[in-house]
Amino acid sequence: MLKIVKTSLVIAASTLAFSNAAQADVNEALANICTIVQADDKGELRKKMRRVQSDFKLKLHDYYSGISCNGNSLIRTAIVNNAVDVGTLLVKKMPSRELQNPEADGKTLQAWIAEQGLQSSPISSELNERI
Repeated sequence: MLKIVKTSLVIAASTLAFSNAAQADVNEALANICTIVQADDKGELRKKMRRVQSDFKLKLHDYYSGISCNGNSLIRTAIVNNAVDVGTLLVKKMPSRELQNPEADGKTLQAWIAEQGLQSSPISSELNERI
């Protein structure tokens, strides 16, 4: 009986350690994504998204809400930095139902764009077409 308990504890501890290591690896893989978005580097963003998908089986919508660039989401960051290529790619890769969801501050992308007066942005046009 004692051997079973010890074995169970070892398995649980190793599973916990592995999941923490995997979480750290995902964070490391996504570390410079804000810089990529701000620089409007569409090719590098595609590579990053492919790597995260192949290594961790995560799609953009799985980690989108967990990333904040100076308090803004990735699409908001693209709009603010006039990163049209990257912003358009992000809008196209996100499911349309998730583009309509409120973000961390409780505002939808469309409401935030209207509030900021950025309706003339090509990214805003792409967003309106997707929704």
